[in-house]
Amino acid sequence: MSSIKPKIHTVDLVLVAMFAALMAIGANLTSFLVIGSVPITLQTLFAILAGALLGSRMGSLAMIVYLLVGLVGFPVFAQFSGGLRTFVSPTFGFLLSYIMVAFVTGLMIERSKKKKIATFMAACFVGLIINYVVGTHYMYYAFQFLAGLEAVSYQVVWTWMAAPAVKDIILTFFAAVLSSRIYHIVNKRRGRNSLPNQVA
Repeated sequence: MSSIKPKIHTVDLVLVAMFAALMAIGANLTSFLVIGSVPITLQTLFAILAGALLGSRMGSLAMIVYLLVGLVGFPVFAQFSGGLRTFVSPTFGFLLSYIMVAFVTGLMIERSKKKKIATFMAACFVGLIINYVVGTHYMYYAFQFLAGLEAVSYQVVWTWMAAPAVKDIILTFFAAVLSSRIYHIVNKRRGRNSLPNQVA
């Protein structure tokens, strides 16, 4: 395996900015719907797609850019929120998880010898699991130790995630199918012409 890292092209930076913008849009398209303390968003879909299409480095960079833009005060998080107060929000763990989601999803696809639909399906659903495990556990500990709401139990926070989970499972399946179809097209435009193994 070659240790030479691919160069960053202008199109990479454009795609990073595009996915950061999509995260902001996805955060607020449907975030007026709230279950428990969890806004219903499309962010998981875009985080998974960022990793699947841009790879581990550029995909996670897009999520970092999105997070930093929100933390400096721009209203790009769910319900048009932003700023440093987000650190104490129960849903901050989900924002952190998007970086890991994009990185791991991209890494699994990059390291696969054959870019088949099964590869994308596995990588995308691992990304979804990371999103829920990290985000939900952070939310539980935030309620317990930051907000002091001991009545919000571990079972309660996972119950809140049941309805978003149905939506996210469907969207993750869609993300896997879509990314498997356009992966080589996107990477060809990024100058990754030497990528072997067609999606089957």
